[in-house]
Amino acid sequence: MQTALKRVESNKGAAGIDGMKVEDLRDYLKAHWQEVRETLESGKYRPSPVRRVEIPKSDGGVRQLGIPTVIDRVIQQAIAQVLSPMFEEIFSTQSYGFRPGRSAHQAVQQSQEYIREGYDWVVDIDLEKFFDRVNHDMLMARVARVVKDKRVLKLIRAYLNSGVMVNGVVMETEEGTPQGGPLSPLLSNVMLNDLDRELEERGHKFVRYADDCNIYVKTERAGERVLESVKRYLEKKLKLKVNPKKSKVERATRAKFLGFSFWKRKGEVFIRIANRTKERFAEKIRHLTKRTRSGEMEELIRQINRYLIGWMGYYRLARTPSVFQGLDEWIRRRLRQMQWKRWKKGTTRYREIVKLGVPKGRAALGAVGTSPWRMSHSPVIHEALSNAYWRSLGLESMLERYNKVRYSF
Repeated sequence: MQTALKRVESNKGAAGIDGMKVEDLRDYLKAHWQEVRETLESGKYRPSPVRRVEIPKSDGGVRQLGIPTVIDRVIQQAIAQVLSPMFEEIFSTQSYGFRPGRSAHQAVQQSQEYIREGYDWVVDIDLEKFFDRVNHDMLMARVARVVKDKRVLKLIRAYLNSGVMVNGVVMETEEGTPQGGPLSPLLSNVMLNDLDRELEERGHKFVRYADDCNIYVKTERAGERVLESVKRYLEKKLKLKVNPKKSKVERATRAKFLGFSFWKRKGEVFIRIANRTKERFAEKIRHLTKRTRSGEMEELIRQINRYLIGWMGYYRLARTPSVFQGLDEWIRRRLRQMQWKRWKKGTTRYREIVKLGVPKGRAALGAVGTSPWRMSHSPVIHEALSNAYWRSLGLESMLERYNKVRYSF
């Protein structure tokens, strides 16, 4: 429980329906742990309903999260810590999501290896609202294969049935395992482990990350056949719904997986950033660098850096230095546009450009204009607001970060 408490505290996160914050949790447990423990040991503990939160998805839909109370998060975390090693013994090596020592990068690299071996077509299985539609009885039957303690089984079932609070009204949950709690990732892997074993028995080359499953085959015809048979298995055996619009067979070099895609050159297969991923990146940067935005430039750069560092921490796996260079240049141009716009008047622009070291005779060329975006690309503004200028303000370079880590793989 101490380990679980520390994990919940380090993860932080929002409050549940009772409003208790993570920072208040330790003091509450010091005062009330004995009674919580007694209800757990006697099998009388009743989890609180989760708080429903909707997160926008990149495809225009929403992902429904269920935020448990911080007390329930500690208990769920404790359960997950004990059960995870037990289930790790039976989980497939082709499952990479939410497992110790496994990562999305490993999943992408395994996909890359299959394509290198000549599996040029991919069957992309999309489960429709997987976390909302898991059958509780089928899930608990799979948990009970490994967990024999009836009190623990009863407690897990109580979490599945705890309900969701929407606009102050508690709604019962007869199916699903809401995303947001520490136990949910483990339960999703328990449910889908049967799929992994079925694919292994059929001899398929596949990679699964949570509910995102890609199966690699050598021909389009084989892919269509696999898609239909796996769809039948999921819907009849596991009572899961396959999304017919998003599940498809396509060239492996056209498919996207976990934000990445692949490309070939001279027989070698390389990892790149998926187009939609780059679009979402651009949307975020455009939001941060709106021309009408106020505030200190230094603070804006700090916000951009926070986003860039996290983004590069994940997408550094892509072998596309030219893409990182292009994004660097585009970000600097967005910032030049902002700065030029902020100077407002021609006299102010002239004065600031001279102050930045541009000769007076040329500075006037950067002081006039009607389009901030066009002026941000002019030689004079480039000279005044040079790459070195942005570096002096602390702006991170994605290309430089990529070059630092490219030999670590």
